[in-house]
Amino acid sequence: MKVKRIVYNIATATPSEAESFYSAIFGLDVVMDHGWIRTYSSSEKMTTQLSVASQGGSGTPVPDLSIEVDCLETALERVKNANIKIEYGPASEPWGVRRFYVRDPFGKLVNVLQHVDYKAV
Repeated sequence: MKVKRIVYNIATATPSEAESFYSAIFGLDVVMDHGWIRTYSSSEKMTTQLSVASQGGSGTPVPDLSIEVDCLETALERVKNANIKIEYGPASEPWGVRRFYVRDPFGKLVNVLQHVDYKAV
């Protein structure tokens, strides 16, 4: 047996509120909308991961969701332009990522990160 997909579901009475965060900030496309459930996706091929943690690293809380981007500065600019409060960071972490935390419209803690090559910096 192979796992084909892992879906992260967020409970909310207003699925349309996800548009201003997951689509506007991260550029995800609505690939299914039944009114009661709205699914966002990307055409990028992604690795399936499931993490279990006692902390979020550097003494931070464990985030509900991590989103890896190819340009953290663009994500950071979009978050600031949308007046979304940054809960942590941006920070360059010793394990090779630059990241920040924000909350989505449903209160979920989102870790936005980019892998960096410190040798090239």
